[in-house]
Amino acid sequence: MKRRFLLAAETFNYSFDKYADKLEMRAERFTRLMPGDIDILDKADRENWTLEQLAGKLNVAPEEADILRGQYEKAKKIIDAPTPAESFRRGVRYSILHAMDEGLKSDTDLEKLVVQICYRAADLSYLLDLRDQKLSEYSEELREVPYDLM
Repeated sequence: MKRRFLLAAETFNYSFDKYADKLEMRAERFTRLMPGDIDILDKADRENWTLEQLAGKLNVAPEEADILRGQYEKAKKIIDAPTPAESFRRGVRYSILHAMDEGLKSDTDLEKLVVQICYRAADLSYLLDLRDQKLSEYSEELREVPYDLM
């Protein structure tokens, strides 16, 4: 799957597998509309558009454009990670931060986070398949502890 489709999947909260399935079905939303929004977000990022410019091009309210811009920025950090393992790590981190922002107050909240982490694992599997690699190739990297936590 091309980068712009991975960015669309991540920006619009789809698993890579599900997005790929929609591409195979040639669903216009996935083949043209969402990637078109990614192209607009990319151009806005490169050219430093104002929020109003972005909202106008996306044909959404400025508040929604701001949310999409934030989601796109996170998506770029995940998709453009140097390795699939780092992509996974970044995705899990964003999932946990989102859950913390929403509040982890119940078993249901915790289970929702677990589901999101499982989706991240599925996305990691998809990225590894794209590269014809095995998870074991990243075992050491996934177990790394940042020095500031030691």
